Amino acid sequence: MGNLVAIVGRPNVGKSTLFNRLTNSRRAIVSDEAGTTRDRQYGKCEWNGREFSVVDTGGWVVNSDDIFEEEIRKQVIVATEEADLVLFLVDIKNGLTDWDEDVAQILRRSKLPVVLVANKADDGKNLYDQYEFYKLGLGDPYCISAATGSGTGDLLDYVVSKLSTDSAEDIDDETPRFAVVGRPNAGKSSIINAFIGEDRNIVTEIAGTTRDSIYTKYDKFGFDFYLVDTAGIRRKNKVTEDLEFYSVMRSIRAIENSDVCILMIDATRGIEAQDMNIFQLIQKNNKSLVVVVNKWDLVKDKSQIAIKTFENAIRERMAPFVDFPIIFASAVTKQRIFKVLETAKEVFLNRKRKIGTSKLNEVMLPIIEMTPPPSIKGKYIKIKYISQVPDTQIPTFVFYANLPQYVKEPYKRFLENKLRENWTLTGTPINVFVRQK
Repeated sequence: MGNLVAIVGRPNVGKSTLFNRLTNSRRAIVSDEAGTTRDRQYGKCEWNGREFSVVDTGGWVVNSDDIFEEEIRKQVIVATEEADLVLFLVDIKNGLTDWDEDVAQILRRSKLPVVLVANKADDGKNLYDQYEFYKLGLGDPYCISAATGSGTGDLLDYVVSKLSTDSAEDIDDETPRFAVVGRPNAGKSSIINAFIGEDRNIVTEIAGTTRDSIYTKYDKFGFDFYLVDTAGIRRKNKVTEDLEFYSVMRSIRAIENSDVCILMIDATRGIEAQDMNIFQLIQKNNKSLVVVVNKWDLVKDKSQIAIKTFENAIRERMAPFVDFPIIFASAVTKQRIFKVLETAKEVFLNRKRKIGTSKLNEVMLPIIEMTPPPSIKGKYIKIKYISQVPDTQIPTFVFYANLPQYVKEPYKRFLENKLRENWTLTGTPINVFVRQK
């Protein structure tokens, strides 16, 4: 089970810098341009063989001039409800502010492990300033410099020691795990209720740690799968529902713990930025995808042309990954609900698809011969052999070539498209690697 760590603190204490340091990325471009893609707020950190997800709450407030303290306060509350541990960042150079005291109060009430981190301790001079932070009642501050990395090792040792290791053990890997995700009011709960129905044959509910997803074992109409339900999905939140950050925090766990994500889109509103945020999370975690356009019963124009236009709009936004099923359904009238489950199961089987080596070479080598990789600097690239790597999370293919370093992204995409044309891999991401023969 993934653990989730949230970084909170007021603007400009260095949340993004710490996020970059933990996730080893330069991804959270430390710029204040509003509307830069939001996926820079979520990443994975690995330390001493333990992996956990990190969320930088700072990136969810647009425009640093009009930061509403109220908005940030809401985020802190959401973070405490969804995360397993909170890193509370304060600025040792600027000292303690009223705002820090406010947030500390919310954190003390939350019963969550909170680690107080005093950032910007770049030189030994200001280490004495850490003592005023004891007033917050959150224990010893860890003095670090997110910019230079000093102190972050000790901090990570401590964080990992605080994260729980217990996980839901009784989940078998053969049974598919479906997660229903989407922004608030897209109809997630209604579709889950429609799946389960009143005569639910729930075999078991296995909960991991308190905040982990809950798996509902489901067997009905000849299907057998787990519905991954974030533990809090039915608890109405005190925070306003439309907080974008909220729907992403809610989705992270469900997505990480599933095989296939059923992404709900509201037919009456079309595809919105928030849907794209969730889609990016699905992609980043290499999960398979079924898109369900819900509330189709409320749409006036149901002609083939309208359906085609809607489908194209979705695929355009989600390109370059376009090979996934789209189902127009209604959780309320139960229209095509059965189809959603059927499709999710097919997509799961595609995710597990094995293609024999001889078949792969027989089909792909002639295609490559017809359209070889473009030669670079007069060097011809020859692909001699193809195989599928066994036991991977998603179908992974290796193309062995004499000069793998010259095979560029567009050609890999061409190979991926040809694989998809010849074998059914709908809905699932695939990996294409080119290696030295």
